[in-house]
Amino acid sequence: MSDRQSRRRGSELLAVRAWRFLPLLLFLATGGLAIPKASAGRYNPDRDIGDTVPGWENLPGVDGKQHSWSDNASSELLVVVFTCNSCPYAVDYEPRINALARRWRQAGDRVRLVAINSNTIPEDSFAAMRRRAEARQFAFPYLVDESQAVARSFGAVRTPEFFVIDRERRIRYMGALDDSADPAKVKIRYLEDAVEALLAGQPVAVAETPPVGCMIRARRSRRMRSATE
Repeated sequence: MSDRQSRRRGSELLAVRAWRFLPLLLFLATGGLAIPKASAGRYNPDRDIGDTVPGWENLPGVDGKQHSWSDNASSELLVVVFTCNSCPYAVDYEPRINALARRWRQAGDRVRLVAINSNTIPEDSFAAMRRRAEARQFAFPYLVDESQAVARSFGAVRTPEFFVIDRERRIRYMGALDDSADPAKVKIRYLEDAVEALLAGQPVAVAETPPVGCMIRARRSRRMRSATE
């Protein structure tokens, strides 16, 4: 083998070895973002179907009571919806959410619905939540998650975003209520189909869908002015 051939062969080997380390280099360059979390779902950044979520304790409700996960221990399924006052999508879905809560309550204790507001902006203050619940005659507990810890534990990022949880606190469905924000155009009722399948002991045909709505918003903070400004 000539010197030129040897040098070319050496360059090819170096190139192959460099490609082997490319995933590691990308991982380090992006601070670990190049590799997704193993527990993430298709649309949820932190949770997957079958994951167990922690129960919450003593979340204030607009009814003046403290609410905990154990309040729903007698139900087979708990529907948790992260919603708010300020998002137009959440407002549009309120009548449908309320109708479902009323129907499930009248049918017995097998399914309960709880709404949680994790927004911390002024438009979603606790006082505003109480006014809205009274005006709309909400048929479900409307709770405030001021620390946003519950939303983070579910991997919830939008309003409205729905989860169906079983007695073992496992996620059985998560995502959107249905396939259209316009009730007149709804063709597939993802949440209802999931609940009916689970109550019948059947597998859920569509267990995860992309939630559609506004991003959950944290408290706005003013930028501190420096002494030289």
